[in-house]
Amino acid sequence: MLEGKKIILGISGSIAAYKAAALTRLFVKAGALVRVIMTPAANDFITPLTMATLSKNPVLTKFVKNEAGQWNNHIELGLWADCMVIAPAGANTISKMANGACDNLLIAAYLSARCPVFIAPSMDLDMYAHPSTQNNLQLLKGFGNSIIDPNSGELASGLNGIGRMAEPEEIFDALASFFDANDRLHNKKVLVTAGPTYEHIDPVRFLGNHSSGKMGFAIAEVFASQGAKVILITGPTHQQVQHSNIKRIDVTTAAEMYEATTAQFAKSHIAIMSAAVADYAPEKVSIGKIKKSGDVLQLKLKKTRDILKELGRVKTKKQILVGFALETDNEEANAVKKLKEKNLDFIVLNSLKNKGVGFGFDTNQIYIIHKNGAKLNYGLKPKHEVAKDIVEEVIKLLHA
Repeated sequence: MLEGKKIILGISGSIAAYKAAALTRLFVKAGALVRVIMTPAANDFITPLTMATLSKNPVLTKFVKNEAGQWNNHIELGLWADCMVIAPAGANTISKMANGACDNLLIAAYLSARCPVFIAPSMDLDMYAHPSTQNNLQLLKGFGNSIIDPNSGELASGLNGIGRMAEPEEIFDALASFFDANDRLHNKKVLVTAGPTYEHIDPVRFLGNHSSGKMGFAIAEVFASQGAKVILITGPTHQQVQHSNIKRIDVTTAAEMYEATTAQFAKSHIAIMSAAVADYAPEKVSIGKIKKSGDVLQLKLKKTRDILKELGRVKTKKQILVGFALETDNEEANAVKKLKEKNLDFIVLNSLKNKGVGFGFDTNQIYIIHKNGAKLNYGLKPKHEVAKDIVEEVIKLLHA
C-alpha cells in the first residue's frame, strides 16, 4: 500500500483545508512519509502548526526558509516525492497549475515534480462548472495528472451541488489503488541500455549512428513507474530522465558501455538492451586531429566486444534478458538467429521497411519473438506505448 511512500501534500486556500488534517493522519498511519506545502491563502483555513504536528515534518509555506537566506528547495522536493497530492485544490490554484503561473512554493514544487500528481478540486458548484475551470482541469489531465472528482452535496455557500472535495478516505484509497496497480515490479532491479555509441577517430571526429535514445528512455520510465529500480546506461543523447526511480549512467563508446553494463548485470533481475552499440571501432585513435591529405582516408576497424552475447553467457535462470533487432532484410530470420545465439528470453524486432520506424521517430512498430517460438505483432504506436507493451511481456514472464 503506502508503506514507505514519499508524499507531498499541497494545501490551497479552501474551506475544505480542514480535511487535509484527516488525510495526513491516514497517510502517516499507513507508513507514508509526508511533507506538507501550504499556499499563503491556506493559512487562513488551517494552521501550519496543526499540519506539522500531524505530518511530523516542518510545513513549508514560503520560498525563503529564514532570515539567514536559506530557501525551501522546491526542485529537491519535486525529486524526493513518489507522488504529489493537492487537496484541497481551489479554482485559483488549479488555474495556476494549468497555466504555469508560479507565484508560490506549491506551484513551484508542482512544476518541478517528476512524480504522479493527484488533484482533488474543492470549490462552489458554479465555480467548478465554469468553462474556465473545466478547461483547466482538462489541461491538467492532458499533462498526465489524475483528477479525484469532487462529490455532490451541501456546500459552504449553502447551495447544493458538485464541488465538495472528496473525503480523505476516498483520496487515500485512490492513492493506495494507484500504488497497488503500479508497484508490480517493486523490489525488482532493471538494467536498460539506450542511445548510440560514439567511437573516436581523433579528438574531434567519431563513428556513430542515428539512435536518439527515445525508445530506451521510454522503457526505463515505464519500468520505474511500475516500482522498479532502474539503472539506465546511455550513450550520447539529448533525452532526459524524469522518474526518481531511475539512476542514469552516461557512457560514450562501446567499450565503456560494455564495462558499465557487465558491472551492473549481476545485480539485475531484468535487462533490456535497446542501445545501438557499434559493432566496430577504429583500431587506433589519433592523438591529434587528422589533417586532410589525399583523396582517400583509410580507417582500420576492429570488432567491439559483444555486450548482449556476454550477458547471455552469464545469465542465470532467475534473470530475464531482452534484446533488440533493427533489420532491413530477412528480418525475422535474423532476429531469431540473434535470439538463440545471445540466449535471450525474447527479442524485439523492428524493420526499417515500415514507415514511422527507426532512429529519431517518436513512434515504433515492433514484433516480439519469444524463445519458445511465440510471436506477437503490434501496430505503429508512440514509443511510450511500445515501452508499455514490452514491459507487460516481461511481467508475464516473471509470473509464468
